[in-house]
Amino acid sequence: MQLLRTIFLSPRWTALFVSLVAFGVYSKTLAPTVGFIDSGELAAVAYTLGVAHPSGYPLFTLIGWVFSHLPIATEEIVRLNIMAAFLCAVGVFFFFHVVHHILNIVGRATRVINFKGEERRRAATVVASTCATLLLAFSETYWSQAVSIEVYSLHVLFLSVVTLLFLKANEERRNAWWLLFAFALGLAFANHMTTMLLAPGFLLFYFAMQGYGGSAWKRIGSMGMPFLLGLSVYLYLPIRAVRAPAMNWGDTVTLEKFFWHLSGKQYRVWITFFTDSAGRQFKYFRDGLPEEFAYVGLIAALVGIVVLWRAHRMLALATLLLFFTCLLYSINYDIHDIDSYFLLSYLIVAIWAGCGLLFLVSLVADSSQVKAGAVYASTVIISLAPLASYYEKINESENYIVEDYTRNMFASLQPNALVFSYQWDYWVSASYYYQLVKRVRPDVVVVDKELLRRSWYLTELESRFPWLIQESQVQVEAFTRELYKFEHDQKYNPSIIQARFEEMIASFIHCSLPDRPVYVTPEIEPEFTRGLQRVPEGLAFRLFRDSVFHEPPVVDYSLRSSLRAGRLEDVVTNLYTSSYLSRGRYFHGVGRLAEAHQAFQLAISYNPASEEARRWLQVLDSQTR
Repeated sequence: MQLLRTIFLSPRWTALFVSLVAFGVYSKTLAPTVGFIDSGELAAVAYTLGVAHPSGYPLFTLIGWVFSHLPIATEEIVRLNIMAAFLCAVGVFFFFHVVHHILNIVGRATRVINFKGEERRRAATVVASTCATLLLAFSETYWSQAVSIEVYSLHVLFLSVVTLLFLKANEERRNAWWLLFAFALGLAFANHMTTMLLAPGFLLFYFAMQGYGGSAWKRIGSMGMPFLLGLSVYLYLPIRAVRAPAMNWGDTVTLEKFFWHLSGKQYRVWITFFTDSAGRQFKYFRDGLPEEFAYVGLIAALVGIVVLWRAHRMLALATLLLFFTCLLYSINYDIHDIDSYFLLSYLIVAIWAGCGLLFLVSLVADSSQVKAGAVYASTVIISLAPLASYYEKINESENYIVEDYTRNMFASLQPNALVFSYQWDYWVSASYYYQLVKRVRPDVVVVDKELLRRSWYLTELESRFPWLIQESQVQVEAFTRELYKFEHDQKYNPSIIQARFEEMIASFIHCSLPDRPVYVTPEIEPEFTRGLQRVPEGLAFRLFRDSVFHEPPVVDYSLRSSLRAGRLEDVVTNLYTSSYLSRGRYFHGVGRLAEAHQAFQLAISYNPASEEARRWLQVLDSQTR
């Protein structure tokens, strides 16, 4: 008993135990295959040592390459999903130490919290640190990074590592800690550029603790070399780009393209300041924050920020600055999948929750050991509220939605097909993994219509499919001349760019039609297929120059998991439904009412709430009476 008590009063052993618990839960809820959004692309990049979307994520790619070749699972994507779980669990380990370090500061502030004896303070600090860590580990957004490959799994690990090293360096004041902090900071930037959001809070705390004298500035100068050493991982991008890998986003072979990629120039159009989108994103964050920690964490955090303010005002100010820096940046980024950009703010809330819980458990820390132990155990159980709340929602262990959709899309396409799409989140990204890693349907040429607006993508297509570019060279050159103005911030005419863009895609289609089947997915706008007939074939439309009836092949969709609710899940459900609606309308247009009726019935089976399918069935019933 004494041994167990000693172990659980040890921050290292407790942190290890909590991280192992987290890893166990993450493994239990791990995705068995490719997921939504960037999962497929990142997996393909890691396995093939390519270059990912901006800012390139070279460190993540290199670590991913190692994991993708480890004998820890039968399939590469599962190994990479395990990597996400592992990185998040290690992040939990270091976050425990961050909270424990801060709570030691709070716990020693006798004007705020009083403990009768050092052992009672140590026990309460370990318990509060454990609870805060569990709240973060099983919060919705943090947990969701641990079940499928994403760059944020490494990002959250570095947030905790860098913060811990920064706190240690400020406390112990040994130069070795500062050098290690600087190197880790450089590595953090080599994974995700939003690491810069740490700067305001860290700088405020640094100068408050170290002063503004020459020694403080000299120390910053001494950190330059280890920081650049960590940052030098970005040299991977031009080194690999020169080798023209299959995944070569940005084609970073020149200094200009390297800087564009590093700075995420492609995504600047989505960064807006204090517009309607910022208000919408703020409302999304505000409404979701209480549920993020199943309400328990937020209540504790509200107490905690007051406690931290009274215990160490400068540390409280630094955390507030970190919280609001992250929040202000993120709400001005107008994208749908914004949750992961709030991660730094969520980490701060969890730290505040730890401060609040320390204060609350201190109220009984000096009671009898039995009473104190019961309160400690109850507090730990309460801190598991997010685990209970989000298990079903986060659990991806039986989610094959993206893989099934991708395979069903491939099943919809004839051999050697050319298909235009911008279904990145649930097909195009995944297609990279299945084509480049698993060698599934390598005969199909998948072209992302929106990426065609970028010069690097045209270079990549020319490298992989030279015939596509060469047969439309005149139109490609006309478009790239206008695109050059846009990419180099010169004066350009949007209508001319769009016209050249449409002409280029039309040329791709018309030049390819004599030699191969050409498809578009439903979201491709009508102007790109003007003058062509769209015939529904499974999840895509095959293009024909004529207007006669073409018998659409029967595509039996294979689904291994239920089409559960969710923003992206609902889109996939609607796409299956829409494919049968299109098939039904096509058959109805040529008077084949039995086939039309069957198609509309199948649409209902995928989406019982489909009003369009019900209306068509009513029309057919009236026509067949």
